[in-house]
This record gives sequence, C-alpha cells and structure tokens, in this order.
Amino acid sequence: MAVYERLSEMEPSFRENIASLERQTRDFVNTRCMAREARLLFKIPIVVHCVYRQSSERISVAQVKSQLKVLNQDFRLKNPNRSDIPNVWKSLAADAGIEFYLSPEDPLGNASSGVTYTKTDRPSFGTGDSVKRSDTGGIEPWDTKRFLNLWVAPLAGGLLGYAQFPGGPEETDGVVIGTSAFGTRGTAQQPFDRGRTTTHEIGHYLNLYHIWGDTNDCSGSDYCCDTPVQQLPNYGRPNYPKVSCNNGPHGDMFMNFMDYCDDEVMCMFTEAQAARMIATLTGPRSGLDPHPKPMP
Repeated sequence: MAVYERLSEMEPSFRENIASLERQTRDFVNTRCMAREARLLFKIPIVVHCVYRQSSERISVAQVKSQLKVLNQDFRLKNPNRSDIPNVWKSLAADAGIEFYLSPEDPLGNASSGVTYTKTDRPSFGTGDSVKRSDTGGIEPWDTKRFLNLWVAPLAGGLLGYAQFPGGPEETDGVVIGTSAFGTRGTAQQPFDRGRTTTHEIGHYLNLYHIWGDTNDCSGSDYCCDTPVQQLPNYGRPNYPKVSCNNGPHGDMFMNFMDYCDDEVMCMFTEAQAARMIATLTGPRSGLDPHPKPMP
C-alpha cells in the first residue's frame, strides 16, 4: 500500500485510472454471468527477472518453476490445502480461471527461457522501483502490456514483496518478490516458503485489495461482497474462528490469499475476488491474453 499511496501522490493519472477501473469492475461484477459454463481461461505469460548480488541469491530455473506450480494451483483452486477452507466458505472458494507460463519468447520474438539474470552491486532494494531500472542496479521490464514482469531480488526491512495496481506507469508495472519468499525451494525461507507471497502480490496486480480494507476501525472495504468485514491483518497461524468487527460466529476469512498469514494457512480466493481479477484481464490488462478460451 506504500507503493499505492506513492503513485496516488506522484502520478496525476493514477487516481483517475483507479476510479475508472473501479466503475468498470463494479459494472462487470454486477452484469457478468459467473456460471462455470460461461467462464474463460486466461493464460498469462510471465518473465522472471532475477536480480542478485551474491551467488547464493541467484535463483534457479527449478525454483522459478516451483513458483509457477503454486500459482497455477492457487488461481485454479487446485492447491492441496484447499481442504483447509472452513465448511461455511467452501461454496465461495473460486477457480479464477487464470494460469501462468514462462514466456517462450522475448519481446522481439527471440527464443527465451522466461528468466533473466542481472548481477547488481546493491545489497538490497526497497519499494521505490529501483529494481526496475538498470541505472539504479536493476533491470527494465519487458513490454508490460504483453508480459507480467516479476522481479525477484533481495529486499530490505523485512519486505516480502510489492505490486503495482492497474493504472500505474507502464515503465514500472509488475510485481517484486523478495528472494527469500519466492517459490518453494532454493532461497525460500519459512514461513514464506510455499509461494503465497507471489500469489498475494499478483492478486494486487489484478486489482485485489487487502481483505481488511487497509483501515483499523472496521470501515475499510476490499470491494468484495463475499468477504467478511475485518478489522486488521492477521499474521502467523490464527485459530478459527478469529472474530473482529462483530463478524461472528465465523469471523475473519484469514485463510484468504489477500490476508497476511503464513504461507501454509493461505488457501482461497472468493468468487467476488475472481470476478474482479477477470474484470481486470478483460479491461486494462487485456493485452496479457487477448484471446482467452472457454474454460474446459
């Protein structure tokens, strides 16, 4: 949200773009039939930019593929821990119809592994987008209209990752993940070693807000009608039910990917969250998959 607020202050068009997208999303959610037979399957090309100083920070292609596996499970409701969803919310858990793959071509059409490597002199990066520029120790993105750019780098101050919401500058669009919170092997460290930081941040990239609405007084909203009102983020491994904002008896949906719990706890998006992401993929991020196919 620090990135969101910075863009709101520094980019004159960002607030207007967000407001316009929210109107479009509301119309989409209100009118589109979300029945399974009417859904589309979106396939999103990813390029992973590994920025490292020490050789131990240079993630392997196998680690990248471990993260892709998690994403394709989480966004299709095929994650093994989906059985942990409380019974009261199982009917709300959504197969968003979104899959990810490493791009086999670069922006010029040359063959690519979908992974780039950049050695840097910087020990770490923050939320200021310096990892996205070569003159500040990082690497520029591929065409952000066609590719989901994902930077993996050592991050400072305990930061796990951050994302740019739709409507921001093209030259900084994408998702940044800390080296220690990416994938399920290699540099990934507990309790963020199951790839859920990337799931969470791509949620933001596709226009999902934190489930507690980023206030501390129960007045916030994530603009999803099927997520309970929640006072604050949850951390670690809460016990169910965790009640706040008079949302008993079932309490906070802390196992939602858009809360802050440990990776092993997170296990679901809701139908309304899926609708918001699809609205984004048919709107401002339609260039990622211009021709989605009907979901099998």
